[in-house]
Amino acid sequence: MALVSKNPATGKIIARYAEHPKDEVEDRLAAAHSAAVRWRALSPSVRARHLRAWAATLRRERATIAALVTAEMGKPLADSAAELEKCADCLVHYARQGAAFIQPEIPPHAPVGVSVVPEPLGVVLAIMPWNYPLWQVIRAAAPALIAGNVLLLKHASNVTGSALALAAAARRAGLPAGVFGCVLLAGAKVEPLVADPRVRGVTLTGSTAAGRRVAALAGAALKPFVGELGGSDPYLIFPDADLASAADICCAARLVNNGQSCVAAKRFVVHAKVADEFIRLLAVAMAARRVGDPLAADTALGPLARHDLRDELHAQVTRSVRLGARLVMGGEPLPGPGAFYSPTLLADVAAGMPAADEELFGPVAAVEIARDVDAMFAAANRTVYGLGGAIFTRDARRARRDYVPRLEAGMVFVNHAVRSHIAVPFGGCKASGLGRELGRPGVLAFTNPKTVWIA
Repeated sequence: MALVSKNPATGKIIARYAEHPKDEVEDRLAAAHSAAVRWRALSPSVRARHLRAWAATLRRERATIAALVTAEMGKPLADSAAELEKCADCLVHYARQGAAFIQPEIPPHAPVGVSVVPEPLGVVLAIMPWNYPLWQVIRAAAPALIAGNVLLLKHASNVTGSALALAAAARRAGLPAGVFGCVLLAGAKVEPLVADPRVRGVTLTGSTAAGRRVAALAGAALKPFVGELGGSDPYLIFPDADLASAADICCAARLVNNGQSCVAAKRFVVHAKVADEFIRLLAVAMAARRVGDPLAADTALGPLARHDLRDELHAQVTRSVRLGARLVMGGEPLPGPGAFYSPTLLADVAAGMPAADEELFGPVAAVEIARDVDAMFAAANRTVYGLGGAIFTRDARRARRDYVPRLEAGMVFVNHAVRSHIAVPFGGCKASGLGRELGRPGVLAFTNPKTVWIA
């Protein structure tokens, strides 16, 4: 079976890659398993030098790799370049700071001679999606590698070129063989890898359905699993919010990465007192975003990554309108060979509609109007997801004291869009996943906290 990389802006095939046969998968897993023994024996400072070298190589090759990312998944070229730069920053950050997280600790009130030593587990299998072909991988790799683990990547089929580019950059940077490798497989064939005893942990970014399947496999094999899964992030607009600023931030947060981000703003829960004005301002902001060729410097919104994803999104919009949502703007695929979809704004969204109950992965904003604060939080928390959320109000003190604790999410931002940061733990609750990436929790996610007692 071939893994096909297709340009979503033109519909043209970029490349076809042969799946790795069983013996090649075995060779790559064996190489990772062997490398894990040598890599964990290196000091954190030596591992850090390798991470810095990888970052430098990515920066040198930024133009080529960014162009490949844009060709494979359609995000504007400037966004691809920014994604690569964030990856380099992440590698450098964990080269500088990661070692501090794996130092032995002496627990409070522990007997004399007791310490807890975080030790790496070994091979971590990373199953990654297409929407951030570089960042999702490095976000998992940098903390895992500085902790002494090695990473074996199974990337999404439609961004195989990006996966190979990351691996090639790692080799050119001098990372030891097997420390970062990738296997070319369709998603349906990953089960034997998850079950293999040489794989000591599994991390997955993707849909909730995929996360459930892989978490079940990892659980059956009694190995740790980190899942960063779906999201339907609510943005709450309170009556005292700066509406102009909120609309600009919300527009950017909804359309980021062509609307295809787990932490993109998905639902806008707006107090009835300001709903009409907020909808007007959001529509103006969305209409100003230029849709077009992702290689053009003035393009703000490129195509969806695949035509089937566009079809699914359009079906969700159509069903929502049929069930009573008001179409303020957009709502149609754009003509031409690419998988473009018009920036779309739905108002009067309510429970029972796909726009309220499901994750819409594309440039579609859904506005739910709430009569009071209690109704706002009821609507925000009604979703099965719990990845991120944002609150817009001029009263930051009240937001911290009263509003933040009421929002069921792994990350809450006030007067700012939800986003990942290289130094901050990232992840959600409920159907949005298990565990955390990045920060101290990310570094320790695939370590064994070994208790050592020396008399």
